[in-house]
Amino acid sequence: MRHGKKFNHLGRKAAHRNAMLTNMTISLIEHKRINTTLAKAKALRKFAEPIITKAKNDTMHSRRVVFSYLQNKEALKELFGVIADKVADRPGGYTRIIKTGRRLGDGAETAMIELVDFNEIYNPKGATSTKTTRRSRRKKGSASADTSSTTENTESAE
Repeated sequence: MRHGKKFNHLGRKAAHRNAMLTNMTISLIEHKRINTTLAKAKALRKFAEPIITKAKNDTMHSRRVVFSYLQNKEALKELFGVIADKVADRPGGYTRIIKTGRRLGDGAETAMIELVDFNEIYNPKGATSTKTTRRSRRKKGSASADTSSTTENTESAE
């Protein structure tokens, strides 16, 4: 009976499942997007999101806790460096699952799981997340007039 078993076991023993989710999380951190089955993507989301939340607080303790899950120094550097900077103001929901149809061989539902802040198609502001500054009160025509006069001068010099 499966009373009280709330998460998907994915047809694997606990050690195999944890190793698979660890490897998938490392791949997600390195490549920012991976293709897998829908069930694995949903399980990966539950595994990876708390790790990304832990990475937002860059302390020695949080690094050691995350390293106990990942066991990969390069992924740890990427997670605490680039990814933590991008997701610093996001309160959760760091991943997005997009269904991509059925696999040809066995008909399994496939999906693409990606980090939300690293997709420029869905998040056009993600590439330029810096705040814009106020412009000065200079005339708009003066800057373009200066550039047009310099191009005329270079043409006449030739």
